[in-house]
Amino acid sequence: MKTPRRQFLTAGATLGITGLVAGIPGALGADPKETGSQAKEQKGAAAAEEEEVSPAEDLMREHGVLKRILLIYGEAARRIDAREDLPPKSLADAAGIIRSFLEDYHSKLEEDYLFPRFQKANKLVDLVKVLRDQHEAGRRLTDVTRRLATAEALRSPEDRRALAESLRLFVRMYSPHEAREDTVLFPAFHEIVSPHEYGALGEDFEKREHELFGKDGFEEIVVRVAAIEKTLGIFDLSQFTPRA
Repeated sequence: MKTPRRQFLTAGATLGITGLVAGIPGALGADPKETGSQAKEQKGAAAAEEEEVSPAEDLMREHGVLKRILLIYGEAARRIDAREDLPPKSLADAAGIIRSFLEDYHSKLEEDYLFPRFQKANKLVDLVKVLRDQHEAGRRLTDVTRRLATAEALRSPEDRRALAESLRLFVRMYSPHEAREDTVLFPAFHEIVSPHEYGALGEDFEKREHELFGKDGFEEIVVRVAAIEKTLGIFDLSQFTPRA
């Protein structure tokens, strides 16, 4: 229903005066301290709202965890090939994070929330198929890695070779996999859902994460990954800087 121009102008003037008066401490009997407190509360609420993580950002930061574990896998494979010591618990812990956090949670979010929407919109369906197939291939490789990440298996030359191959295949597949999602799939997701649905999905993702891993689940996963990196001597970021 259209509002007559005169009523629109009158309403606008009224709102303008009300807003001006409300902005003056003590106006209309308002307590200046209370007004300041309300302003702080509104500012805090606005800051909290700004800190909400979008679905794409949520998925991409989880890819950061994956990247760090790919580095752990690469170091483990290098040690196996060089016949150097490899603490089996460190590798088992890394594979456990891949299974619980990346495959059972992160990949499931993509499979349950993203992939079906792309298929319904008939957009990037070929890419989605490949990504889904790679999720399944990754789970099979994780089964191998978890089975062989033991002290007994590391004493067997045959098992060591199989373990190293499993690690290399996982790294080789997931490096381009996550890069394609970050640069193609996630940006295109905005085009097939409404802003309201996009925001609602962010809340769904956060709720699911808290259900599975607790309120500080992501932060605790990062701490666990850092502990593995320290055990393997690859935590110090400066060591990867090329020397002149």
